[in-house]
Amino acid sequence: MNAESLAVSASINIGLALLILTLFSVLRKQPSNAPIYYARLLSQHHQISFDNRFFGFRRLIPSVAWIRRALHVTEDEILDTCGLDVLIFIRLFKFGINFFLVCSVVGLLVLVPLNYIAGDGQPSRRSHSMDAFTISNIRKGSNWLWVHCSCLYFVSCYGLYLLYKEYDNILLMRIHQLHNLRHQPNQFTVLVREIPLCDEHKARDCSVDHFFSKYHPHSYQSYQILYDGKSLEKLLSQAKSMRRKIESLGHHSLTEKNNRNSPLSEALKNDAEIEELKEMLQELAERIKHTQSKEVLQEKELPVAFVTFKSRWGAALAAQSQQISNPLLWITEMAPEPRDGIAKFERLKKWFPPAIAVQLIPGLRSIVTGYLPSVILSGFIYVVPFAMIGMARLAGYISRSTKDIKACNMVFYFLVGNVFFLSLLSGSLLDQIGESFSHPRDIPGRLASAASAQADFFMTYILTNGLSGFSLEVLQPGLLIWDAMKSNTWDRGKKKQPYLYSLPYYRVIPSVALCILIGTVYAVVSPLLLPFLVAYFCLGYIVFINQTQDVYITTYETCGQYWPYIHHYVLIAIVIMQITMIGLFGLKLKPAASFATIPLLVFTIFFNEYCKARFLPMFNHCSVKDARDRDEYDEKTDLMEANLQNAIDAYCPPCLRPLDLEDMESSRLQPLISPR
Repeated sequence: MNAESLAVSASINIGLALLILTLFSVLRKQPSNAPIYYARLLSQHHQISFDNRFFGFRRLIPSVAWIRRALHVTEDEILDTCGLDVLIFIRLFKFGINFFLVCSVVGLLVLVPLNYIAGDGQPSRRSHSMDAFTISNIRKGSNWLWVHCSCLYFVSCYGLYLLYKEYDNILLMRIHQLHNLRHQPNQFTVLVREIPLCDEHKARDCSVDHFFSKYHPHSYQSYQILYDGKSLEKLLSQAKSMRRKIESLGHHSLTEKNNRNSPLSEALKNDAEIEELKEMLQELAERIKHTQSKEVLQEKELPVAFVTFKSRWGAALAAQSQQISNPLLWITEMAPEPRDGIAKFERLKKWFPPAIAVQLIPGLRSIVTGYLPSVILSGFIYVVPFAMIGMARLAGYISRSTKDIKACNMVFYFLVGNVFFLSLLSGSLLDQIGESFSHPRDIPGRLASAASAQADFFMTYILTNGLSGFSLEVLQPGLLIWDAMKSNTWDRGKKKQPYLYSLPYYRVIPSVALCILIGTVYAVVSPLLLPFLVAYFCLGYIVFINQTQDVYITTYETCGQYWPYIHHYVLIAIVIMQITMIGLFGLKLKPAASFATIPLLVFTIFFNEYCKARFLPMFNHCSVKDARDRDEYDEKTDLMEANLQNAIDAYCPPCLRPLDLEDMESSRLQPLISPR
């Protein structure tokens, strides 16, 4: 790609982004769009003020007030209002800014001039091509390649330093957050799976009580067995639908009675239908109560239970120890928080490796490699996460957070394998993949050759994915169209409800991690890509600060469980960069530089192992000391009994709650356990 083509691509993407952001700054000022752009605030009953005095003038003037507001939001505010998971998500963008800003300075001040001069003191003959500013312009065997090797060491070490510092800080924040959330029921509760039947009563509920009363006599408090609630869920859905119909007919009947021009017979007909529906609703309520009886529920027992302990210390010990000699029975782990939801118990035995995801979607590889233009590729990548989250649902999961993390992993590896590598290996190199695997020693060289050739494509991809993608994220065009359709058809005249959605970690984190991978691999190869990445992360930071504060709601809090995966994604990027440079130095006939890079690769691998040993256990387990310290704190402040009772009540499934026909809607808004 020449400079003119890059300028055209940048102009189109920048112009489109400015247009979209300008449109957003106007639309967010309209009161009718509040359920879209202020959904989170409305759900928390905040008053949204709009300027009505100058309608048609001030409301139609674009502004950057939302950008200024986003830049003034502190990390403490994010932690208090949204939780540690959202803060880690935002810090991912700050990590990208810090990392690629320094890399940009090194690349633009050192590598770009060096590449352009090509090491011989004369400007390159390809001065009109972007290749003139990449490592491809350096002569083979040139000693100037040692400068690139030095920059590789600097970029790698700086990235590892940022990763270590971030891991350490987030671990401290996780410990602090767990202390602040010590009142949460999940700190007293253990999720137990694969519960065998009681030999005497052939039931699982008494089996749980007998087992934990015998082997955890001093810490065991109570249990809650879970049931397959599909049939009950169907009955509740029918009852809710029937109640809505009764309310609608009642409203229509009242309107008919108040309208003198309407015949009275129509109102009487509606009243008769309402009475009939009420009788049907009462019959349905009796069926629901019968389904909730102990005899019926016992037939629908699942081999899963929540076991509550008298202390966090007891729960931590039970969750992190093997209960019997057979590790496939009485499997224990810390329970997810109640609002995180529990689902798919009937599928918990199944294992769903990420590699299967690619095989289950026929044609994905050919689609990716056949349509390389960045716009089409970006649109395709947008669809992939939704397919992966569907696969995560099929696989079974114990909580929403587990499902999202599983989908996040699947999407990332899919993007790396089917977007990054196959984009690199497209064209004539695709025919040589078999040969590469037959000769593993040639893989670094082929990867290096492909990376040099595809720098221009990834530059335009970053522009499209960042500028246009983030702009569309904040605009929410899909919801705007849907809201307009509803408001002008079946929901005309009704009060609008906010569109509540949780932050799509599984969609955004892998896409951002892919851009980190691209930028890291090209940090030394093609430094002109780096300023675009800085702009990408700056725009993403501003957009998602706005989204997390005004739009997305927090549906669960894992206290930082996403960070180990993000750390792993960035480390993969650094390793791929080093392997690529080993091959590139070989192509440039500088084997000494290739050998000099191998110790760096070994150090990076050892660094990863150290981080796994130093930090990862605290994200997978609960420290017994910390659990005991939190117990002692509650005992001193007389909060232990209240928190324990809250834990006992929190995990009662909806199928065991008394039916309230008058308040059915509100009770169904916050299900603790869902059978779907």
